[in-house]
Amino acid sequence: MPINRNALIRYRTIDSCLRNRYRKWTMPDLIEACSEALYEYEGIEKGVSRRTVQADIQMMRSEKLGYNAPIVVVEKKYYTYEDPDYTITNLGLSSQDLHTINEAVSILKQFKGFSHFQELNGMISKLEDKVHTQAKKEDSVIDLDTNENLKGLEYLDFLYQSIIHQKALDISYQSFKAKKPGRILFHPYLLKEYNGRWFVVGAKGNKKKAPLVFLAIDRIENVGYSQHHAYRENTTIDLKELFSKVIGVSANPGQKTEMVRIWVGKKDAPYLLTKPFHNTQKQVEERENGVVLEFEVQLNLELESKLLSYGDRIEVLGPEKLRERIRNRVLNAFKYYE
Repeated sequence: MPINRNALIRYRTIDSCLRNRYRKWTMPDLIEACSEALYEYEGIEKGVSRRTVQADIQMMRSEKLGYNAPIVVVEKKYYTYEDPDYTITNLGLSSQDLHTINEAVSILKQFKGFSHFQELNGMISKLEDKVHTQAKKEDSVIDLDTNENLKGLEYLDFLYQSIIHQKALDISYQSFKAKKPGRILFHPYLLKEYNGRWFVVGAKGNKKKAPLVFLAIDRIENVGYSQHHAYRENTTIDLKELFSKVIGVSANPGQKTEMVRIWVGKKDAPYLLTKPFHNTQKQVEERENGVVLEFEVQLNLELESKLLSYGDRIEVLGPEKLRERIRNRVLNAFKYYE
């Protein structure tokens, strides 16, 4: 149940009083302490009624807030904790609390590479310690597909800040095809993650109509701010719209989308109907041995790889050029097993 700020101040004040065992606390004493605390923190001058403090004690004793405070009355007059070590500020976590916090920690840890989230790092460590201490290092039941050892992750935050503050970059970059790194003048626009890898999207060079390029951060050797070139802002390409038309990161602003048509076997159809290839996907035909699906995207290598990952469980029906490319790649792969 929600707790308002005034009630929380009263609970903590009562807790502080009852932990002080060098003094005997009567009901008037607790009322006075709560009234003073509310005046100090909230500027409330009217004080607290006896009925309110009595209700607070009952609430602290109950399970409603998870306190279960062992408040007892001694000599029918003085309030204290039966357990001298008890405090509401050092409560144990319930099993449900442990599970919830553990999974939240797992998710928050994915953002540790960004300074934007650096303030969370200490909190994450404290939460992990608390959970591990009370749960005896209980394993998480969420396993996110991340690779913390991926090369280049140390550049993520620098690239992020460069985009936010619009800084042109001087990048040493080695593509898979190049024998050695080359220098690139680069204007970053977007960070994008796909299939466990991070990419920075931007314009290369200093020409007004420089093409959009996609750099894998694990291929970056070094990066710094350009000392001789101003940042060239993206004013022509709607990146959100562009990436809504593709699977993966290989997007071409000048490329048209095409209607991809595939047959999916009866066994796998439910899976692809609930986890579609693309948000434009729809079922257009139902057959005895499966269904036919359509979705509209740009044709690229990521699309081909995704289709090939289903092996003999799907068939590409169109467009013809995509069907031919998949056919050739399957035949080439077959040669290795002859």
